[in-house]
Amino acid sequence: MIQGKEILKESRGIFKEFREFAVRGNVVDLAIGVIVGAAFGKIVDSLVKDIVMPVVNFLVGGSMDFSNKFLVLSRPAGYVGPETYADLTKAGATIFAWGNFLTIVINFILLAFVIFWMVKAINTARKKMDLEAAPPPVPENVLLLREIRDSLKK
Repeated sequence: MIQGKEILKESRGIFKEFREFAVRGNVVDLAIGVIVGAAFGKIVDSLVKDIVMPVVNFLVGGSMDFSNKFLVLSRPAGYVGPETYADLTKAGATIFAWGNFLTIVINFILLAFVIFWMVKAINTARKKMDLEAAPPPVPENVLLLREIRDSLKK
């Protein structure tokens, strides 16, 4: 019976420690960052898929859906289904999916570019706020008048 009480007491201590850890500011900030990052990743995926790639397809003059560009390295024995990436993968084929990789690389480049401009904008705003918060320098004539005043007080 004593063991049960000790285990219960120890588990309460662990839960208390976990609660303190979980509500600490850094953990909450990290969780928010992960959630916002996942949502931002979906936005970038949509940007590439729905905006960038159609423009690239238009400029190239054809339908270049990179996500469906692949090389089949080996097919399952007796496979007679459609020759699409999704169907071949589902059937267990070994596929060199260079188009999907290229799409992910484009996503990464766009994401890095957007984050670069976001950080640049934030840094510019911070510098502007720092300049606005700093008091203007005291004019030299005011400094001289203060020195004269202080010397007359002595």
